Amino acid sequence: MKKRNIIIALAFFSTVLTSCNDDFVNTKPLDQLSESVVWTDPNLAEAFVTELYGGLGNGGFDEQMLASLTDEASFTHPGRGITTITESRSNPADIGWVNGTLSWQNMYTRIRACNLALANLKKATTFPTALVERLTGEAKFMRAYFYHQLVRYYGGVPIIDKAYALTDTDFLTQRNTMEECINFIVKDCDEAAALLNGKSLAAGRGSRAACLAIKSRILLYGASDLYDAATAKSKSTAMAAYATPAILAYTSGDRAARWTKAKDAAKAVLDLPGFGNALNLSAPAEKNDAVTNYQNNSLAKNGGEKELIFARYFINAKQENGGRIGLFNGPNGYHNWAGNAPIQNLVDDYEMMDGSKFSWSNPNHAASPYDNRDPRFYATLLYDGANWKPRTADVASKDPLNQIQTGQYELSSGSGKVSYFGLDTRKSTVEDWNGSYTGYYFRKFTDPNPSIIDQNTWQQIPWPFFRYTEAILNYVEACIELGQDAEARTWLNKIRFRSGMPAVTESGNELRERYRNERRVELSFEEHRYHDARRWMIATNTLGAKVKIINVFGSLKPGKTVTLYKYDPSSFDYSYKVVDMDPGKENRTWLDKMYFLPIHRDEMNRNNKLVQNPGY
Repeated sequence: MKKRNIIIALAFFSTVLTSCNDDFVNTKPLDQLSESVVWTDPNLAEAFVTELYGGLGNGGFDEQMLASLTDEASFTHPGRGITTITESRSNPADIGWVNGTLSWQNMYTRIRACNLALANLKKATTFPTALVERLTGEAKFMRAYFYHQLVRYYGGVPIIDKAYALTDTDFLTQRNTMEECINFIVKDCDEAAALLNGKSLAAGRGSRAACLAIKSRILLYGASDLYDAATAKSKSTAMAAYATPAILAYTSGDRAARWTKAKDAAKAVLDLPGFGNALNLSAPAEKNDAVTNYQNNSLAKNGGEKELIFARYFINAKQENGGRIGLFNGPNGYHNWAGNAPIQNLVDDYEMMDGSKFSWSNPNHAASPYDNRDPRFYATLLYDGANWKPRTADVASKDPLNQIQTGQYELSSGSGKVSYFGLDTRKSTVEDWNGSYTGYYFRKFTDPNPSIIDQNTWQQIPWPFFRYTEAILNYVEACIELGQDAEARTWLNKIRFRSGMPAVTESGNELRERYRNERRVELSFEEHRYHDARRWMIATNTLGAKVKIINVFGSLKPGKTVTLYKYDPSSFDYSYKVVDMDPGKENRTWLDKMYFLPIHRDEMNRNNKLVQNPGY
């Protein structure tokens, strides 16, 4: 009986499976669309192009920031691969920490998607012409962006302008020269700018202005020392020994011709209407106004929106890794993580408000190092004694005045004194493991609104890939290199007046040095210093310099009794000592091989036609 029942059951299921087999095989996946469907539907085609922007990631708002690979900051938490780069230990097997927005594999994955879009949009004859032009322009813009990322990190790379198909047989290709790569990027930018001209696009999408901004940046790089074969060889033994310099050198025309191209490209951005904030002042802004100007530009509000040419916006939904810049970098005494902590090397480069250099040899500067500095200092950094937001409820009673405490202080205890470590130190009573090693915290991009509790809030602050002020600085640099100092000063002083700083009056090399410091301060933490120090070939003395930190000590003045600490020069004598960071934490050095990143060994194994960068 059991055997008969089994046979009947098997027969039944066999019939059911046979009758349903065709339907089962033909079932379409619910989470995927075929290529033929996507490129016959304008809405789906637009969705495909929109996804290209996914290659931008969180912009620069990841927990680890590029600033910590430079003389702007030091990353507080070990084991992230950052010291592999800062200590010049990168190699093809271990290239160190590389953000996904610049990795070789991710960029080429996105470039392939751009190539797919461009190929299929050519065949989209039923779509509205204006839509095809816009989507084609956006795809070309994004391809130019991804290639500009590869070129400025790796040098000349293989130019792939088609999407490989299964029928292709040869996937191996050599690296193109730097000149070919830059020319390709410029061509994509020009064509995209023409296609996007007059088109109305949502914030965060490519535009004519954004195309011109990429062109300005890449041509500025192409004119710089690192990209000039003769100059690079004279400044670097590694570059001099390189067998194929054309991969890393831009050889189009002479230096003057390249700087003229860079100047013209930057001026094309400056001539765009509607961009720039508070740039028409005839004298320096008052200090408080200047701090507000810089803060507004960093937060892209109250006029700062007009600074943004192309940005990564964060909308409504929480970002898994992005949009929590206050949590990632804020003080541990506020329950934040102190990730990318500013270092003294940067702090010392902020001028005094009168335009003179800060110097520890000046007794007045050394006694009060945070007084009368460039107003951008106060909108960028949190330092000992700085006023900040209300402390959280569990800490408020320890600091009712909401002042940053990164020092060690004397307090009264009975008839004697005790040593007290500030709430924002690594010996704090609040999350000491998240304290800064450097004595500073990151303020820029963090909304000072006291109702925003950083560790609980995903802030919707855009990341500025390209802002108008960068184009001004690009123009100034090109003018200086062409000997057009008066024009350079005119535009540089627009930025300085907005920032509450007096006009520069220098010429020649002195003007160049003032400009470079201005660029360092104005664009701090915006991912420029990494590239600027390399393309100027000044990395040995900047990126390779030992990390400097500050030790702050407050001793009670005679006759003073204080049991609850607050920053108070009337009760404390403060001393400031600059020291090297413990080499066990970070021991920076510079080797010339670090001018460009190494290509990972896995990529070399996949494509044996690739040539490795010098020094690796």
